[in-house]
Amino acid sequence: MKGDRSIRFRHRYGEGPLHLVLLTASFALTGYAGVRLLEGDWLAIGLWFVGSALVHDLVLLPLYALADRALLNVPGVRHREWLIFVRVPAVLSGLLLLVWFPLITRRVERYEQGTGLPADVFLPRWLLVTALLFLCSALWLLTRAQRRRHRRTGVGSDTGAPQRLP
Repeated sequence: MKGDRSIRFRHRYGEGPLHLVLLTASFALTGYAGVRLLEGDWLAIGLWFVGSALVHDLVLLPLYALADRALLNVPGVRHREWLIFVRVPAVLSGLLLLVWFPLITRRVERYEQGTGLPADVFLPRWLLVTALLFLCSALWLLTRAQRRRHRRTGVGSDTGAPQRLP
């Protein structure tokens, strides 16, 4: 009857018991982190969260929706599936900028006082990470295009039929 309970649980909950345990643990960890975070300057932290949500929804979302629409209308872009190779590094870079904005723009005095570390290293590092994200994305795109070209032309095949790549 143990299997019957598991089936009923999965039917009612939609997932297995392990999913519920992990989800509960993640909520508990998030709650603990939130309580610890709000021990300090809770008003400034609350304003930061509300402000970042508003800035995202009212400013950033329309901006990157327009940028995405503009990319779709570029005459040289033949394959819309290639746009993901621009979207992913741009979103990751934007997310890093959003999270580390005060340190990247050097608007934090308390960071240096509290940690004793310089805050002037964040802008070059963010630019380097952004460049690496776009470089990796471009290399991934070139690798995919090369593999497709090899499949279509059958390069390396004696019969001229396309070979299957592992």
